[in-house]
Amino acid sequence: MANSPLSTDSSKPRPRYWLRIILVVLGAVLLIGAIIGLKVVFVMNKMASFKPPAPPVVTTAKAELLDWRNQINTVGSLRAWRGADLSTEAAGLARAVRIQSGQTVAAGQVLVELSADAERAQLQALQAAADLSRTVLARDKEQLAASAVSQATIDADEADLKNKTALVEQQRALVEKKVIRAPFAGRTGIITVMPGQYLNTGDKIVTLQSVDTVYADFNVPQRELSRVALGAEVSLSVDAWPQRSFAGKVTAISSAVDSSTRNVLVEATVKNPKHELLPGMFAKVGLLVGAKEKLLTIPQAAVAFNPYGATVFVAQEGKDDKGAQTVTARQVFITTGPTRGDQVAVVKGLKEGDVIVTSGQLKLKNGSPLQVDNKAQPQPPDDPNPTPQEH
Repeated sequence: MANSPLSTDSSKPRPRYWLRIILVVLGAVLLIGAIIGLKVVFVMNKMASFKPPAPPVVTTAKAELLDWRNQINTVGSLRAWRGADLSTEAAGLARAVRIQSGQTVAAGQVLVELSADAERAQLQALQAAADLSRTVLARDKEQLAASAVSQATIDADEADLKNKTALVEQQRALVEKKVIRAPFAGRTGIITVMPGQYLNTGDKIVTLQSVDTVYADFNVPQRELSRVALGAEVSLSVDAWPQRSFAGKVTAISSAVDSSTRNVLVEATVKNPKHELLPGMFAKVGLLVGAKEKLLTIPQAAVAFNPYGATVFVAQEGKDDKGAQTVTARQVFITTGPTRGDQVAVVKGLKEGDVIVTSGQLKLKNGSPLQVDNKAQPQPPDDPNPTPQEH
């Protein structure tokens, strides 16, 4: 069939159709470009407004050369210079109590009197018998001069007088046992004996302690025995006076080592004029050994102990590209020595005057910028003899 002149070839695309596709694609590209451009502008504005975080706030301290003396820290117990639980040697009824609880008494002062009427009567009878024996002896000596009696009679009279005199002294000692006296000067404890109370032999009457001076007994490991000497200084503290430190000196060292603990018992004497220390108190004892020396010290809180060694951060001053003053952290390996209280000695790695970071180290790494504030931030403890703080 012949083609009509008005027919068109459908296999060939129309020009307007392609133009329409091009315009759609171009619009999509422009839209995507606009979105990306807006995103870029938004991110750039955000980046422009972003401020780097402020450097961490830390505290610092200088490494200083201080007088150092090695110290052996241990614990001990306080004991009175003289102390005893007083009791009676003879049974009897308490007739009079001459003291009060907590009273200061002198040596020989009467504390308690027991009823001794029967014993005193017996003493008088024995004294009369002794006086009679003495009279008989004197009379027989006169008769011996006249040869009226023999020497054997005189010997018997002398023996009888000695026997009667011994009985008198024995009874006088028994009467004296009825009066309980202070064997030494000191302060009494709480007395529970009342007048009219019957006391058996050995019953406790009162505790008497002389505490103008007290002893501190403590143990030292046998490996430290070579460093302990008579006269060595001792510093001790007790829970009752947490802010106080009491000084004393070593006065005795045990002659044997305890085979079960391998410790040596050491005794120190401590002056106690105000009676602030009492027998039986638990004490923390610091035994000073060796001579004084100068050591470089820093707070223990500044040291980070790791498996690969001990490190500290040194606050190093410098300037940035604009000439402004900066402080950065520099990590340094150190070798530590002995410790005392809150301080540790540094043997190697630092020099006197180095400024070290004492708090805030966990936020740091080598080269980190620092902001030092030693007034607003609490400083870590740096006390060679710390004591518990009461809140």
